[in-house]
Amino acid sequence: MDSKEALQFINRRLWENSQPVLTEAEEAIVIGIWQDYLYKQIAAQNSFVYQYTRELGANLCKRLQSHFNLKINKLNFKKQIEYLYGVEVQAQPIESEGSAPTEILQQTSINLDSENPTINPFTPQQGRIDNPQDFFNREREIRQIFEVINSGSSVALIGAEGVGKSSLLSQICQLADTHLHSLRQPVFIDLNLVEDEDDFYGALCDEIGIPESKGARLNRHLKSRQVLLALDNVGKMTWDGFNRGVRDYLRGLAEGSQAPLKLVLAANESLDELFNDSWDNGKTSPLAGVCQEEIIKPWDESTARDFIEARLAMTSVRFTEAEINRLVEESGGHPRRLMQLCYRMY
Repeated sequence: MDSKEALQFINRRLWENSQPVLTEAEEAIVIGIWQDYLYKQIAAQNSFVYQYTRELGANLCKRLQSHFNLKINKLNFKKQIEYLYGVEVQAQPIESEGSAPTEILQQTSINLDSENPTINPFTPQQGRIDNPQDFFNREREIRQIFEVINSGSSVALIGAEGVGKSSLLSQICQLADTHLHSLRQPVFIDLNLVEDEDDFYGALCDEIGIPESKGARLNRHLKSRQVLLALDNVGKMTWDGFNRGVRDYLRGLAEGSQAPLKLVLAANESLDELFNDSWDNGKTSPLAGVCQEEIIKPWDESTARDFIEARLAMTSVRFTEAEINRLVEESGGHPRRLMQLCYRMY
């Protein structure tokens, strides 16, 4: 079984169960894994950011693990897919009645098409949106965030789970080159993929491209650097393995208009409330001291409607006015919830 056969098999199984087929980026991950490449090699081969590649690979394994009801990770990926393929071959012909059309099986990348309403345009249902073409709205927030950063401060994006903070954080990194007055290297780290402080410093140095270090050595390496550090899921810093020291350190590196770091953080609640250990000595959270908070709210009714219409414009399907009203009302404008409801409606 080669990588092309593996992609066809996975896409067909997903399609048969009304699940989104693999994106082009996910297909690149599968091909890289099939060639026994490390995530760093896959990232370099496809011009991906290493952190993004590692996260995408982990999420893909979780998705297929849930769908196939079989433990799947990067190390056993080939073995498990080949096992599933073998079981299916023994059970029935691959192109049995009800299987996907030949053109779907032969494609390794499926584009939305007005003549093919089968492919659901309301994806991804979970996770961060990294593709700028799929990112929707938030122009006002983007403008305000860059105004704050260009004024010399850092920013904290505060909002409910799934409201779009991670996607906005990714978009900020992708727009940094054109929206920052002073050039800074954008670095994105999802703290959910970091074990503890040591792992965080290792990931930070790896993403910046400097020798792994911390403390005074890291200070020296950063002296000649200007970095826009985007940290997702900052609440992870309240877990075991992290203490206030790392937050104090980040604040020190981010203070001043020419500081080596400018921060864009994403959290589910105010930093003062999140890091309430700061209250013991009567002080506010060190990160709150350098970050101006930007509240990320759900979409209003008009934006939610525009989103639905924009996604449906890729297909020949249209929702009725009653269906759209119900989707907007039930979702409350919450982007992830709206995406999921639209997916089911479609």
